[in-house]
Amino acid sequence: MPGPGRRAIALQFYHVPDGCCSARRGAVGIRANSAADIAAIKMVVSLPVIGILKRDYPDSKVFITATMLEVHEIMQSQPDMIALDATDRPRPNGESLSALVAAVREQYPQVLLMADVATVDEAKNAERLKFDCVSSTLFGYTAATAGHLLPDDDFAQLRAMRAVIRCPLIAEGNVDTPERAAQALKAGADAVVVGGAITRPQLITRRFASALSM
Repeated sequence: MPGPGRRAIALQFYHVPDGCCSARRGAVGIRANSAADIAAIKMVVSLPVIGILKRDYPDSKVFITATMLEVHEIMQSQPDMIALDATDRPRPNGESLSALVAAVREQYPQVLLMADVATVDEAKNAERLKFDCVSSTLFGYTAATAGHLLPDDDFAQLRAMRAVIRCPLIAEGNVDTPERAAQALKAGADAVVVGGAITRPQLITRRFASALSM
Protein backbone atom coordinates (compact mmCIF):
# COMPACT_ATOMS: atom_id res chain seq x y z
CA MET A 1 0.00 0.00 0.00
CA PRO A 2 1.13 3.60 -0.51
CA GLY A 3 3.57 5.25 1.83
CA PRO A 4 3.25 8.82 3.15
CA GLY A 5 2.45 11.29 0.41
CA ARG A 6 1.82 8.67 -2.25
CA ARG A 7 -1.58 8.53 -3.92
CA ALA A 8 -2.61 5.20 -5.35
CA ILE A 9 -5.36 2.84 -6.41
CA ALA A 10 -6.15 -0.60 -5.03
CA LEU A 11 -8.56 -3.10 -6.54
CA GLN A 12 -11.41 -5.03 -4.93
CA PHE A 13 -11.42 -8.44 -6.67
CA TYR A 14 -14.63 -10.28 -7.51
CA HIS A 15 -13.27 -12.70 -10.12
CA VAL A 16 -9.61 -13.62 -9.89
CA PRO A 17 -8.65 -13.88 -13.60
CA ASP A 18 -10.34 -10.58 -14.52
CA GLY A 19 -8.94 -8.88 -11.46
CA CYS A 20 -5.40 -10.05 -12.12
CA CYS A 21 -5.54 -8.60 -15.62
CA SER A 22 -6.65 -5.27 -14.18
CA ALA A 23 -3.96 -5.38 -11.49
CA ARG A 24 -1.26 -5.36 -14.12
CA ARG A 25 -2.42 -1.96 -15.35
CA GLY A 26 -1.19 0.29 -12.56
CA ALA A 27 -2.80 -0.73 -9.27
CA VAL A 28 -0.53 -0.84 -6.22
CA GLY A 29 -2.61 -3.18 -4.06
CA ILE A 30 -5.42 -5.71 -4.14
CA ARG A 31 -8.32 -6.37 -1.79
CA ALA A 32 -9.56 -9.94 -1.98
CA ASN A 33 -12.22 -12.06 -0.27
CA SER A 34 -11.32 -15.56 1.04
CA ALA A 35 -8.09 -17.43 1.63
CA ALA A 36 -8.48 -19.25 -1.68
CA ASP A 37 -8.68 -16.03 -3.70
CA ILE A 38 -5.79 -14.48 -1.78
CA ALA A 39 -3.60 -17.52 -2.47
CA ALA A 40 -4.56 -17.56 -6.17
CA ILE A 41 -3.81 -13.86 -6.55
CA LYS A 42 -0.46 -14.07 -4.81
CA MET A 43 0.60 -16.78 -7.25
CA VAL A 44 0.31 -14.45 -10.24
CA VAL A 45 0.58 -10.89 -8.91
CA SER A 46 3.33 -9.49 -6.69
CA LEU A 47 1.28 -6.61 -5.26
CA PRO A 48 0.38 -6.28 -1.56
CA VAL A 49 -2.90 -8.02 -0.74
CA ILE A 50 -5.58 -6.86 1.69
CA GLY A 51 -7.46 -9.94 2.83
CA ILE A 52 -11.06 -10.16 3.98
CA LEU A 53 -13.51 -12.96 4.62
CA LYS A 54 -17.22 -12.27 4.42
CA ARG A 55 -19.41 -14.47 6.59
CA ASP A 56 -22.93 -13.95 7.91
CA TYR A 57 -23.76 -14.48 11.59
CA PRO A 58 -27.31 -14.86 12.93
CA ASP A 59 -26.75 -12.51 15.87
CA SER A 60 -24.94 -9.67 14.10
CA LYS A 61 -24.91 -7.46 11.01
CA VAL A 62 -21.10 -7.52 11.05
CA PHE A 63 -19.86 -9.76 8.25
CA ILE A 64 -16.41 -8.56 7.08
CA THR A 65 -13.74 -10.54 8.94
CA ALA A 66 -15.96 -10.51 11.99
CA THR A 67 -14.10 -12.87 14.35
CA MET A 68 -10.76 -14.60 14.90
CA LEU A 69 -12.15 -17.61 13.03
CA GLU A 70 -12.07 -15.60 9.81
CA VAL A 71 -8.67 -14.11 10.66
CA HIS A 72 -7.16 -17.59 11.15
CA GLU A 73 -8.57 -18.73 7.81
CA ILE A 74 -7.27 -15.69 5.94
CA MET A 75 -3.83 -15.89 7.48
CA GLN A 76 -3.32 -19.32 5.93
CA SER A 77 -2.68 -17.38 2.70
CA GLN A 78 -0.50 -14.74 4.38
CA PRO A 79 -2.02 -11.44 3.18
CA ASP A 80 -0.08 -8.26 3.86
CA MET A 81 -3.07 -6.62 5.54
CA ILE A 82 -6.45 -7.71 6.90
CA ALA A 83 -9.56 -5.53 6.82
CA LEU A 84 -11.96 -5.81 9.77
CA ASP A 85 -15.47 -4.43 10.14
CA ALA A 86 -14.81 -1.63 12.64
CA THR A 87 -18.34 -0.28 12.89
CA ASP A 88 -20.01 0.15 16.27
CA ARG A 89 -22.65 -2.49 15.54
CA PRO A 90 -23.00 -5.47 17.91
CA ARG A 91 -20.50 -8.14 16.97
CA PRO A 92 -20.99 -11.92 16.71
CA ASN A 93 -21.09 -13.76 20.02
CA GLY A 94 -21.08 -10.45 21.92
CA GLU A 95 -17.38 -9.95 21.25
CA SER A 96 -15.77 -6.50 21.16
CA LEU A 97 -13.74 -4.85 18.43
CA SER A 98 -10.98 -3.96 20.87
CA ALA A 99 -10.63 -7.60 21.93
CA LEU A 100 -10.46 -8.72 18.31
CA VAL A 101 -7.77 -6.19 17.48
CA ALA A 102 -5.75 -7.20 20.54
CA ALA A 103 -6.00 -10.88 19.59
CA VAL A 104 -4.87 -10.25 16.02
CA ARG A 105 -1.93 -8.13 17.20
CA GLU A 106 -0.88 -10.84 19.63
CA GLN A 107 -1.18 -13.81 17.29
CA TYR A 108 -0.24 -12.18 13.98
CA PRO A 109 1.97 -9.17 14.80
CA GLN A 110 3.31 -9.05 11.24
CA VAL A 111 -0.01 -8.30 9.55
CA LEU A 112 -1.34 -4.76 9.09
CA LEU A 113 -4.94 -3.90 9.98
CA MET A 114 -7.46 -1.85 8.01
CA ALA A 115 -10.63 -0.58 9.71
CA ASP A 116 -13.75 -0.69 7.55
CA VAL A 117 -15.99 2.05 8.97
CA ALA A 118 -19.12 4.01 8.14
CA THR A 119 -19.10 7.03 10.48
CA VAL A 120 -16.71 9.68 11.70
CA ASP A 121 -16.91 8.39 15.26
CA GLU A 122 -16.01 4.90 14.06
CA ALA A 123 -13.00 6.32 12.22
CA LYS A 124 -11.87 8.07 15.41
CA ASN A 125 -12.30 4.89 17.42
CA ALA A 126 -10.33 2.88 14.87
CA GLU A 127 -7.43 5.27 15.14
CA ARG A 128 -7.66 5.06 18.94
CA LEU A 129 -7.39 1.27 18.64
CA LYS A 130 -4.26 1.79 16.50
CA PHE A 131 -5.49 0.39 13.22
CA ASP A 132 -2.87 0.98 10.54
CA CYS A 133 -5.39 2.67 8.24
CA VAL A 134 -9.08 3.52 8.03
CA SER A 135 -11.37 2.89 5.05
CA SER A 136 -14.81 4.34 4.33
CA THR A 137 -15.93 0.93 3.03
CA LEU A 138 -19.19 0.69 4.96
CA PHE A 139 -20.51 4.22 4.54
CA GLY A 140 -24.03 3.81 3.17
CA TYR A 141 -24.22 0.16 4.21
CA THR A 142 -25.18 0.49 7.87
CA ALA A 143 -28.47 1.55 9.41
CA ALA A 144 -26.95 4.85 10.51
CA THR A 145 -25.72 5.73 7.01
CA ALA A 146 -28.27 4.02 4.75
CA GLY A 147 -29.29 6.02 1.70
CA HIS A 148 -26.00 7.90 1.46
CA LEU A 149 -23.15 7.50 -1.02
CA LEU A 150 -19.53 8.38 -0.40
CA PRO A 151 -19.34 10.85 -3.33
CA ASP A 152 -22.33 12.84 -1.99
CA ASP A 153 -21.70 16.55 -1.38
CA ASP A 154 -18.19 16.39 -2.83
CA PHE A 155 -17.15 13.54 -0.53
CA ALA A 156 -18.27 15.36 2.60
CA GLN A 157 -18.09 12.23 4.77
CA LEU A 158 -14.54 11.51 3.63
CA ARG A 159 -13.56 15.12 4.38
CA ALA A 160 -15.10 14.82 7.85
CA MET A 161 -13.08 11.68 8.54
CA ARG A 162 -9.91 13.31 7.29
CA ALA A 163 -10.47 16.22 9.67
CA VAL A 164 -10.38 14.02 12.79
CA ILE A 165 -7.83 11.28 12.06
CA ARG A 166 -4.16 11.35 11.16
CA CYS A 167 -3.62 7.75 10.07
CA PRO A 168 -3.87 6.84 6.36
CA LEU A 169 -7.42 7.19 5.02
CA ILE A 170 -8.70 4.98 2.21
CA ALA A 171 -11.67 5.98 0.05
CA GLU A 172 -13.86 3.00 -0.78
CA GLY A 173 -17.48 2.87 -1.84
CA ASN A 174 -19.03 4.01 -5.13
CA VAL A 175 -15.76 5.42 -6.41
CA ASP A 176 -16.69 4.19 -9.86
CA THR A 177 -15.12 6.69 -12.25
CA PRO A 178 -11.64 8.19 -12.66
CA GLU A 179 -13.14 11.59 -11.90
CA ARG A 180 -14.54 10.38 -8.58
CA ALA A 181 -11.22 8.76 -7.70
CA ALA A 182 -9.46 12.07 -8.29
CA GLN A 183 -12.09 13.88 -6.21
CA ALA A 184 -11.61 11.43 -3.36
CA LEU A 185 -7.90 12.12 -3.30
CA LYS A 186 -8.55 15.86 -3.27
CA ALA A 187 -10.95 15.31 -0.36
CA GLY A 188 -8.12 13.88 1.71
CA ALA A 189 -7.88 10.19 0.89
CA ASP A 190 -4.41 8.70 0.74
CA ALA A 191 -5.54 5.93 -1.59
CA VAL A 192 -8.67 4.71 -3.37
CA VAL A 193 -10.15 1.21 -3.58
CA VAL A 194 -12.10 0.58 -6.79
CA GLY A 195 -14.18 -2.53 -7.33
CA GLY A 196 -16.53 -3.51 -10.12
CA ALA A 197 -15.90 -0.35 -12.14
CA ILE A 198 -12.55 -1.91 -13.05
CA THR A 199 -12.65 -5.59 -12.14
CA ARG A 200 -16.09 -6.64 -13.38
CA PRO A 201 -16.11 -6.54 -17.21
CA GLN A 202 -19.81 -7.43 -17.30
CA LEU A 203 -20.65 -4.27 -15.33
CA ILE A 204 -18.49 -2.13 -17.58
CA THR A 205 -20.22 -3.58 -20.64
CA ARG A 206 -23.64 -2.98 -19.09
CA ARG A 207 -22.83 0.69 -18.41
CA PHE A 208 -21.75 1.23 -22.02
CA ALA A 209 -24.81 -0.57 -23.37
CA SER A 210 -27.13 1.43 -21.11
CA ALA A 211 -25.59 4.74 -22.16
CA LEU A 212 -25.77 3.90 -25.85
CA SER A 213 -29.42 2.84 -25.67
CA MET A 214 -30.61 6.24 -24.42
